[in-house]
Amino acid sequence: MHVLAIGCHPDDIEVACAGTLAKYVKMGHHVTVCHVANGNLGHAIIPPDELRLMRRREAQNAGALAGIEVITCDVGDLMVYPNKEQRDKVVGVIRQVMPDVIITHSPNDYMPDHTAVSQLVFDASFAASVPHYPSGEFAAAPVTPLYYMDTLAGVNFQPTEYVDITDTIDLKLEMLECHESQMTWMREHDHIDFAEFVKTCARFRGLQCGVGYAEAFTPCLAWPKLTTKRMLP
Repeated sequence: MHVLAIGCHPDDIEVACAGTLAKYVKMGHHVTVCHVANGNLGHAIIPPDELRLMRRREAQNAGALAGIEVITCDVGDLMVYPNKEQRDKVVGVIRQVMPDVIITHSPNDYMPDHTAVSQLVFDASFAASVPHYPSGEFAAAPVTPLYYMDTLAGVNFQPTEYVDITDTIDLKLEMLECHESQMTWMREHDHIDFAEFVKTCARFRGLQCGVGYAEAFTPCLAWPKLTTKRMLP
């Protein structure tokens, strides 16, 4: 099976669903992570051009730990909009990967870049399945089930499905620590241990479903994306 996780910024995927993606890889599935935005505004001191390259390296390092392919649409932070140009970028990614399942942000997430990516993925996953919709060199993709991952701190998110990540929580946190530009800044400047933050959220979701640690999801309830198959590991 081919799994495609489309997040906004480098580190968003590690926060919300890296444990699940690592489980997919361990089961023998191929996983691709795509970041729509490049994270270039994610620091108050490091200049955007320098940070853009730094965060790409951090994302590649994180993916390598779990055997995940990492790509980017390279859109600037706070420049993500559900317009045709960016939709076509995401269509190209979907048609290149040909996923059996897509995971992305919830429509109710906490910032405009995240909600824009959610809308982009919904729109692009439909457009990618239309044979005569022009977008690059790749053929049309099949209609793909779509899952929304947890919001930051689980705010305004009511899960309907859970994945037990007890056996991958340590790897998830190791992947998160690869994003040094963000983790160090939050510890030193904001006095937030973000690794502890993320682990606490995973423990809370685990308590809800009776396991040590878990990640939470909801399916996109739109025809014809629904399926009788269990798509999550």
